[in-house]
Amino acid sequence: MTIIGKKNLIIFFSASVAALLAIVLLPAFNTPRSPPAVADLVVTNAVIYTSDSSHPFAQAMAVRSGRILHVGNQSSVRELIGHGTRELNLEGKVVVPGFIDSHVHMIFGGLQMVRVVLRDVKSQDEFVRKVKEAVRDKQKDCWVLGGGWNNEQWGGDLPAASWIDDITTNNPVWLSRMDGHMGLANSLALKLVGITNCTEDPAGGTIMRTTDGEPTGLLVDSAMKLLLHWLPEVSVDERREALARASKHALMRGVTTVVDFGRFFPGAPVELVWEDFSDIYQWADSAGKMLVRVCLFFPMETWSRLIDLFKETGRALSQWIYLGGVKAFADGSLGSNSALFYEPYMDEPDNYGLRVTDPNWLLKMMVASDKSGLQVAVHAIGDKANDLILDLCDSVASSNGMKDRRFRIEHAQHLAPGAAARFGQQGVIASVQPQHLLDDADSAAKKLGVTRSLAGSYLFQSLLSGNACVAFGSDWPVADINPLGGLRAAMKRIPPGWEDAWMPCECVTLTDALNAHTISAAYASFLDGELGSLSVGKLADFVVLSVDSWEELAEVPASVLATYVGGVQAYP
Repeated sequence: MTIIGKKNLIIFFSASVAALLAIVLLPAFNTPRSPPAVADLVVTNAVIYTSDSSHPFAQAMAVRSGRILHVGNQSSVRELIGHGTRELNLEGKVVVPGFIDSHVHMIFGGLQMVRVVLRDVKSQDEFVRKVKEAVRDKQKDCWVLGGGWNNEQWGGDLPAASWIDDITTNNPVWLSRMDGHMGLANSLALKLVGITNCTEDPAGGTIMRTTDGEPTGLLVDSAMKLLLHWLPEVSVDERREALARASKHALMRGVTTVVDFGRFFPGAPVELVWEDFSDIYQWADSAGKMLVRVCLFFPMETWSRLIDLFKETGRALSQWIYLGGVKAFADGSLGSNSALFYEPYMDEPDNYGLRVTDPNWLLKMMVASDKSGLQVAVHAIGDKANDLILDLCDSVASSNGMKDRRFRIEHAQHLAPGAAARFGQQGVIASVQPQHLLDDADSAAKKLGVTRSLAGSYLFQSLLSGNACVAFGSDWPVADINPLGGLRAAMKRIPPGWEDAWMPCECVTLTDALNAHTISAAYASFLDGELGSLSVGKLADFVVLSVDSWEELAEVPASVLATYVGGVQAYP
């Protein structure tokens, strides 16, 4: 009988286990490693900004089946190249994630592209000439539609029907202001829809009048609904063409995803948004005609209808169409003197702006929408309107409990002291449009006074410093879809004709600006799991820019050389 000591027993047992493991694991160690996946596209020799904080810069990137397969240095993608892989050597060009425009009116913008364009008109004579040219080709009784005018471009005087009545005697005319919160009708249009000196202002709107009480032709915010219902219906084919036109324009500017608030503005029929969803977007998706990804928001009063759709489809209808949430209005706009402020307008001492929506109704709708799991977005421009919505957001959170709801305030242009910090504290997203500050810099001083305009206008850096999520957009067609222009506006804040920045302390860095148009914009619409950064597994939407270095992008105006959607070149 052999006796084994404790020490020898331990040694014997350990050796036996090791031998057994070696036998068991031998096949695994000897099995050839599976070859890496072969990429469809490899991007090399680039300066890639990923918008991914864990890995912000890279030299190369691989794409397979429309998604990011790998991001890293030059050598790391070599083993991913195989038969059929397309190699794209960018020779040092800068690459960024596909831009996300957080606030557009896509189909309306596409329609406006082929109507009377008044965006850059700088005088009454030029305004009249543009309308005269449009009327020349119109048959009698056909409406003349268009817009984009900004009265600040010619000194501030508002247009009137009298400007164009003598050249539009046979055609009704409707020309919206650039912000969509005011429009000009000629006298024939006013007569056609029944607006007279006896017509009362609707709630949340104003019929502008002469000192004698006669309508001037200008309708503000909810007053526009008196006329909009009379406009000729736009055909399905026209709207489908508008989507294609708008999408190609967006791709040219490097925009691969838009958050579309539809043909929805004060006075517009809410059904227009739903018609565009079914007749245009769902059709385009099923027909394979979508060119950019879209996240859709719907009028808040239709929240229960959207809930039914969510239950049926979920948030993502496809890789092209996502359901966002619901939107409402708190006030109007600065340019139309209808944004809601605590203090009156300098040029209208009795005017504090308009409360477009009843706050009690708005709170009720917000509570119901949020309780049902819908994201809520509210338009607010004036300081009082923003405080009102921040208060309502707080009330909704208290009523429905804590959760990841991502409330959005659209525009957030003018904030009272302390409001910027509340965005971060309450987790409310600031969906802002940097190019608007270029249009408003001069008029804000005239309408609000220098002190007020300097204290609370376009507080991008203050919002970021308060840990708010800031998402950039254009509000197209109010301003053009132009993310690179928006980045520059946010970083430099130098309006046309100015030498110095408007409130330089509110300038943001290049990194913050890019994030606001990419990963933060994705987060602002619950899309950050799929979009917004060049991270492994996400959809391969990216843009090649004209500059050759990160430093150059910060200092020199860049242009878009190419736009890729799902790893496929979509522009040019």
